[in-house]
Amino acid sequence: MKNRNAVVIGGGIAGLTAAIFLARSGKSVTVYEKARAIGGRATTEMRQGFHFNLGPHALYSDGHGANILRELGVKFTGEKPGATGSFAVSRGRKHTFPNGGVALMTTSLLGFAAKMEAAALFSKVGKINAAAIQHLTINEWLAKEIRQSEVKDLICTLFRVSSYANAPDLMSAGAAVAQLQLALAGNVYYLDGGWQTIVDGLRVTAKNIGVKILPGIKAEKIIGEKTVEGVRLSDESFHEAPVVIAACAPVEVGELLENGNQTEVAGWAKKAIPVKAACLDLALKSLPQPRTTFALSVDAPLYFSVHSEQAKLAPNGGAMIHTAKYLAPNAKESAKSVEQELESFLDLLQPGWRDALIERRFLPGMTVANAIVDAKRGGFAGRPEPAVTSLTGLFVAGDWVGAEGMLADASFASAKLAAQLAKQL
Repeated sequence: MKNRNAVVIGGGIAGLTAAIFLARSGKSVTVYEKARAIGGRATTEMRQGFHFNLGPHALYSDGHGANILRELGVKFTGEKPGATGSFAVSRGRKHTFPNGGVALMTTSLLGFAAKMEAAALFSKVGKINAAAIQHLTINEWLAKEIRQSEVKDLICTLFRVSSYANAPDLMSAGAAVAQLQLALAGNVYYLDGGWQTIVDGLRVTAKNIGVKILPGIKAEKIIGEKTVEGVRLSDESFHEAPVVIAACAPVEVGELLENGNQTEVAGWAKKAIPVKAACLDLALKSLPQPRTTFALSVDAPLYFSVHSEQAKLAPNGGAMIHTAKYLAPNAKESAKSVEQELESFLDLLQPGWRDALIERRFLPGMTVANAIVDAKRGGFAGRPEPAVTSLTGLFVAGDWVGAEGMLADASFASAKLAAQLAKQL
C-alpha cells in the first residue's frame, strides 16, 4: 500500500483547513505548529471578560472562508454591522458616511459634482469586470475612471477597509474591485467570541476525523531532492511522509527547503510585499459616544469600529473597540507616533474614552497578509499555485497562494485546493 502519511506545517486556519480535507480523502494527517498554541493570527485573547482579536477581524459572509466553514460543518455566530452610526472623517471633521442613497446625497463629505459621480459609480460597481483590470494598479484605474478627487479619496478608503492594504500604486485594481464587490454584496460578520471560535471549531473537526495536532514542535526541514520524503523535526526525529502542505509565510517555506529546492520559493518570498497594519485595541467599561460605532478617515489610512455592537465580545455594558492604521509598504513612522495618531482619532470619535478604559493593546506592525495582490504580476493570476513544481509532494497554502480570494478567504481557498491536489499522491 502507498504511504498515506501527510504532514501539515502550520496550525493556523489554512493549516487546519488543509488537514481536515486531507483526512477526509483518507490520509493519516499530522499538523506541526511551532508555537505553543494553534491558531496563528486568528487567536483571541481573553482579558477581564473582553475578547481581544489580533486587530480588527471580519468574516466575509459570501466569501470562501464562510462557505468552506459551512461545508466543513464548523459553526459560527455573529452579526453584520449596520449603516447607522457610521462616519467619514476628513480634515478633522466627522461627516455622515455615504453608505446608501440618502446618506450619499445628504453627507457634507462630498460636493455636488462628487456626489453625482459617486452615485453613478456605485450604481454600476457590481457590474465592473474585475478580471479585465487585474494588471492595472489602483491609481492607474482611478486616473482612467474617476474625475473628482473627492471620489478618488472615497474609493481608496473603501479599498483600504475591504483589503487592509494601503498601496494604491502597487495593488491590483481588479483585486481591489473584486474585494469591494464582495463587501458590498454580502457585508461581513463580526464573530461572537472572536476568531478563536473558528480555530476551536476547526480543531474539534480535525480531531474528530483523526488528525493529530502537535503544537510546540517545529518542522526544521522538508527532506527530499525531487520528491518529498518527509520532515525533520526540532527534536531531530524524522516523520516519513510523501505529502507535505506548508501553511506558512513564503520566507518560512524557503527556510524549510534544502538548497537545491529553494529557487522557486525564494522567488516568491523576494517578490512578496506584506500587508501590515498598526492596531490599537481597547476594552471600555462603557461607550462614551454610543451613536458613533464606525468611522473611516478619507484623508488618512485610519479605521475605527466598535465590534461589540454586533458581536458578543464584551461584558454587559462594555465595549470592544478596534482602531487601525493601514501601513504603506515603505512606512517609516515610529510606533509611538502611530499610536498617538490612533489616540487622536479616538479623541475625535469617542471623547472620554480614557476615563472608561479597562484594557488596551497596541500592535505596531501586525502582518495582515503575507503579500499584496500585485498588479505588475497580473493580480490574482500572479500568485503562486499550491503545488511546488520543483519538489513533487510539496504544496503551499495561505493568504498569498492561489487565484481565489483575499485575506482569510485566500487561506481557506488555497488550503482546500492544496488538499485536493495532494490527495492524488
